[in-house]
Amino acid sequence: MAQSVGPRLYSCCNCRNHVGLHDDIISKAFQGRTGRAFLFSHAMNVVVGAKEDRHLLTGLHTVADIACADCNEPLGWKYERAYETSQKYKEGKFIFEKAKIVKEEDW
Repeated sequence: MAQSVGPRLYSCCNCRNHVGLHDDIISKAFQGRTGRAFLFSHAMNVVVGAKEDRHLLTGLHTVADIACADCNEPLGWKYERAYETSQKYKEGKFIFEKAKIVKEEDW
């Protein structure tokens, strides 16, 4: 049986638009609005909304919601700024809600 040679992709749960690469996952131990969430270093085919300050579990952050560029399904958010020094590593990174993305193919 042949193995897939392409990148391992995550897609929008609604329209299957590719939104992230498995290799870009930094952590699977995050909490989103709907439960478990993944922290990604990069995202693709998403639109970034307006920035807003939000009090999250780890303190105050400036975030922008992200949605699928094809169907506008809300997928998570982008960390624009972290006010706590210990949280600065999140800046520029993306949270994808696990319930909003699906693995592509059988990997």
